[in-house]
Amino acid sequence: MGSTSENNGSTGVGRRDLIRRSAALGLISVPTMSFLAACASSGGGGDEDKAKAGKKTEQNPLAVNETAQMEFVLFDGGFGKEYAEDAVKIYEKNFPEAKVKFSATQKIQSTLQPRFNQGTPPDLIDNSGAEQMDMGVLVGKKQLADLTPLLDAPSYDDPAKKVRDTLRPGIVEMGQFDGDPVWIMYYAYTVYGVWYSQKALDSLDATYPETWDEMLAVCEKAKKKGMAGWTYAGKYPYYLPFSLYPMIGKVGGREVLDAIDNLEPNAWKHPAVKTCFEAYYELYKKGYVLKGTPGLDHIQSQTAWAQGKALFIPNGSWVENESAKVIPADFDLAVSGPTGIDSSDAMPFGTIWASGGEPFVVPAKANNASGGMEQLRIMLSEASSRNFTAKVKSLTAYNGGTDGITLTPGLKSGVAALDKAGDNVVNPRLQDWYVQLQKEQIGVGGLGEMMAGRLTPAEAVKKIQGYADAAAKDTAIKHYKHQ
Repeated sequence: MGSTSENNGSTGVGRRDLIRRSAALGLISVPTMSFLAACASSGGGGDEDKAKAGKKTEQNPLAVNETAQMEFVLFDGGFGKEYAEDAVKIYEKNFPEAKVKFSATQKIQSTLQPRFNQGTPPDLIDNSGAEQMDMGVLVGKKQLADLTPLLDAPSYDDPAKKVRDTLRPGIVEMGQFDGDPVWIMYYAYTVYGVWYSQKALDSLDATYPETWDEMLAVCEKAKKKGMAGWTYAGKYPYYLPFSLYPMIGKVGGREVLDAIDNLEPNAWKHPAVKTCFEAYYELYKKGYVLKGTPGLDHIQSQTAWAQGKALFIPNGSWVENESAKVIPADFDLAVSGPTGIDSSDAMPFGTIWASGGEPFVVPAKANNASGGMEQLRIMLSEASSRNFTAKVKSLTAYNGGTDGITLTPGLKSGVAALDKAGDNVVNPRLQDWYVQLQKEQIGVGGLGEMMAGRLTPAEAVKKIQGYADAAAKDTAIKHYKHQ
């Protein structure tokens, strides 16, 4: 998801949109198009207006017309536009006879929707920010090109590897709606988890806890030193899932998260969900949550945590940039995958939630679709990825691109956490597929109430299952399923 101008630097991939949509859920609609299922082809038309294909060569695997104009519209947000401008220069160097028309705007929808309707869209769009066009509608109306040719093309750095083989876990799947084709290429990459000060943990003579008994012991140590174990964005308690969802996956397996995403009956009543809810509730019952947390917003909770009032906070990798002004220089910011219950967990310690943001699309009626895809192929090179990471302190979808960069502590820790996770990266889709269910009902109505002590875990599970059942039966909501 995009950021707006008020987001400095590399404000996160998901958080900005969560807050914005919770404040005004009408801002970005939940897809309700019943025809989304019929999205097997990319549509098109007006082929006579399209740029003729160029010559396919080893250097030009997508057969880009070397003289055709390529138009690229970027969302002008927290990541800035320099990284994209740098990638455009490479395109221009590779195709010296081609003119690239590059622009950046915050008003994606009002600027580009009319052009989609007229059949004259740009060739590549960063569809992000508060004015993001509804992806479900674009897919449903067959207005996006299938990016499979890009994914199957040789990667920019190594012709022996396809582009898809150079991407981080979950990126390809995130761009799909109900299985194949891939309509969206998410370019940025966020690590979600439990964030903490390594210095504070060291001062307690403790290591990051791998089991829940160890977690409670660390929190008790912190409490004796006048420090809370946890805080979180009490006003936006859908931050809790950033560590709670991957914990559920760790304890019960990926299939539990898939069942929750699929709105399957009784998915929330799985023993792993009950166990993890009870574990979090124990933090509240034992007094390990910072007093007053239910009344704090994301900035207030992050500030209290940065000031050493609490040891752990569930968050995304944007927290490093967002809290830069309040995190002390010697804080030694770190992130870890969630603490599990014990050795009986289905997945190993290190299992983490990480996923993509900044959605790039190529319109079906683009005049130069292959040029748009080639620009993305360039951006998914090691050099372009490294340039993005160095400039905006965020990882990209390219699985690498950090060599030779002095990484900030949080980014360094995020890379280490991904290395530790290996294939054990989970990507719950509830927040993408069912905005209101995730934010208002599960977050505020369920988890928020439980962590404030107003619901028991059993009551929270029952209430949340009721919300999920209602969403499953609501014919006005487009339903998605893991394939």
